[in-house]
Amino acid sequence: MTQPGAGVALATAVPAVGQPAPDFELVNQFGEPVRLSELRGRNVVLVFFPFAFSGICTGELCEIRDNLALFEDADAAVLGVSVDSKFAQRAYAEKEGYSFDLLADFWPHGAVAERYGVFDPDSGMAKRGTFIIDARGTVRYVVVNPRGQARDFTEYRAALAGLAGN
Repeated sequence: MTQPGAGVALATAVPAVGQPAPDFELVNQFGEPVRLSELRGRNVVLVFFPFAFSGICTGELCEIRDNLALFEDADAAVLGVSVDSKFAQRAYAEKEGYSFDLLADFWPHGAVAERYGVFDPDSGMAKRGTFIIDARGTVRYVVVNPRGQARDFTEYRAALAGLAGN
């Protein structure tokens, strides 16, 4: 006899503001390992997106690309994360001219998105989650948008400005 709920994966909660950001290591579009904890001392903008080459994702990441100085002025590293392979991430970055890291949460499929509570097991993709993490590794801003809804870029400005006072 099985226990109630046996074999059912429980969804991980989205880290709350004030909590430590879950550490992880993924490869970027060049196959180089990127570990979140190795970026301590800098702010990090962690941007989960469903898939490379999709319409809304491209618009959002191009807006970051076109306003990268805003993130650089806040001493913030931008890390885009999707369940695509490093090969797809590299082709996507080259096509769109992204100079920031795109990380492959490919295998185990969506494991980092799951740790951040933004993996959708029904569709096999990450939701549109943004986490701004301060230089000490603490989550300072969180937003998870519903499927099909782009993030509001003006919120990045406010959240990054709030880091200056910490």
